Amino acid sequence: MKLVFGTLLLCSLLLSFSFLEPVIAYEDSSYCSNKCADRCSSAGVKDRCVKYCGICCAECKCVPSGTYGNKHECPCYRDKLNKKGKPKCP
Repeated sequence: MKLVFGTLLLCSLLLSFSFLEPVIAYEDSSYCSNKCADRCSSAGVKDRCVKYCGICCAECKCVPSGTYGNKHECPCYRDKLNKKGKPKCP
């Protein structure tokens, strides 16, 4: 029984890591970093803006153009909300 449980646990861990790897790789890609640098170029707190923009870019795989607004270009980016119900993505 312990062998079956251990094997099942190992397989589930390997499977979960295979799903996480593409998201992490996409988050570090030059696409997100370049788009977020442009998006956050006029932000007051740039490091926070770039952080949240990178998270949203990795999940949504798009960033609206410009430094503010234009969220209609990326509905996933537009619709993400934080715990307080306010927009998560800058």
